[in-house]
Amino acid sequence: MKTYRDCWISSAKALFSQALAGEPQLTEVEGPGTQLSGGIAFEASLSGDSMGQFTVVVDPRIVDAPLLGDGVDQEEAWKELVREVAEAAAGELLADCGVKCRVDSIRRIEVSEIVSCNFHLTGGEHSWGVAVRDEVRSARGDDSSEGRPEAPVADSEVSHHGGLSAGVELLLDVEIEAALRFGCCEMSLGEILELGPGAIIELDRHVSDPVDLIVGDKIVARGDVVLMNGNFGLRVTEIAMPQKRLESIRCLF
Repeated sequence: MKTYRDCWISSAKALFSQALAGEPQLTEVEGPGTQLSGGIAFEASLSGDSMGQFTVVVDPRIVDAPLLGDGVDQEEAWKELVREVAEAAAGELLADCGVKCRVDSIRRIEVSEIVSCNFHLTGGEHSWGVAVRDEVRSARGDDSSEGRPEAPVADSEVSHHGGLSAGVELLLDVEIEAALRFGCCEMSLGEILELGPGAIIELDRHVSDPVDLIVGDKIVARGDVVLMNGNFGLRVTEIAMPQKRLESIRCLF
């Protein structure tokens, strides 16, 4: 059975390549790997069927490379990218294993010692180290979601929803409707009135294209359709920044 770490690796390989300039590739390091001194660490706090902390440490040299665009705060942009990957991994864990977990917060923490990288992020002639520490455990008490720590970092106190305002925290348990959009097309009123059983409508989307997850009238994520216990589901492959997802619910209140 897949662990959260397995899903994180899968999501990171896809999203790092999509989000970063030059489409660098994330590859696992065999053996102890090189060491990261003064790495920049981000800790994801998860709750649900799988819970705990998952920490990502990136090479400090990475903020000197405009992988996330010129003129932006690279460290803050990396924090948002780490959040996207963490949430995509949670979605993949649910889709593949039926294990529910959510990312409560992402925060910058200090690294207490030198760590050995588990991955290389390589683009062109440049390569940066990336390390992870997996402290995600199954809330049910089994070992199916457990992973062993791989990169020692400083222990830190968990702050749930640390990046959200108190007003937003009050809405986190409010249920809202989300819908999948497979595609759309334009039809005349006459064509709609002529529809009957057996009619086929061609949409503007290829069968291999991702589908949209819609909240309100905005796209908050895209992904692949999967089957889960006889029902359709969505494996998230792309997700909007948290601020964009919050904007999608404004019209609902």
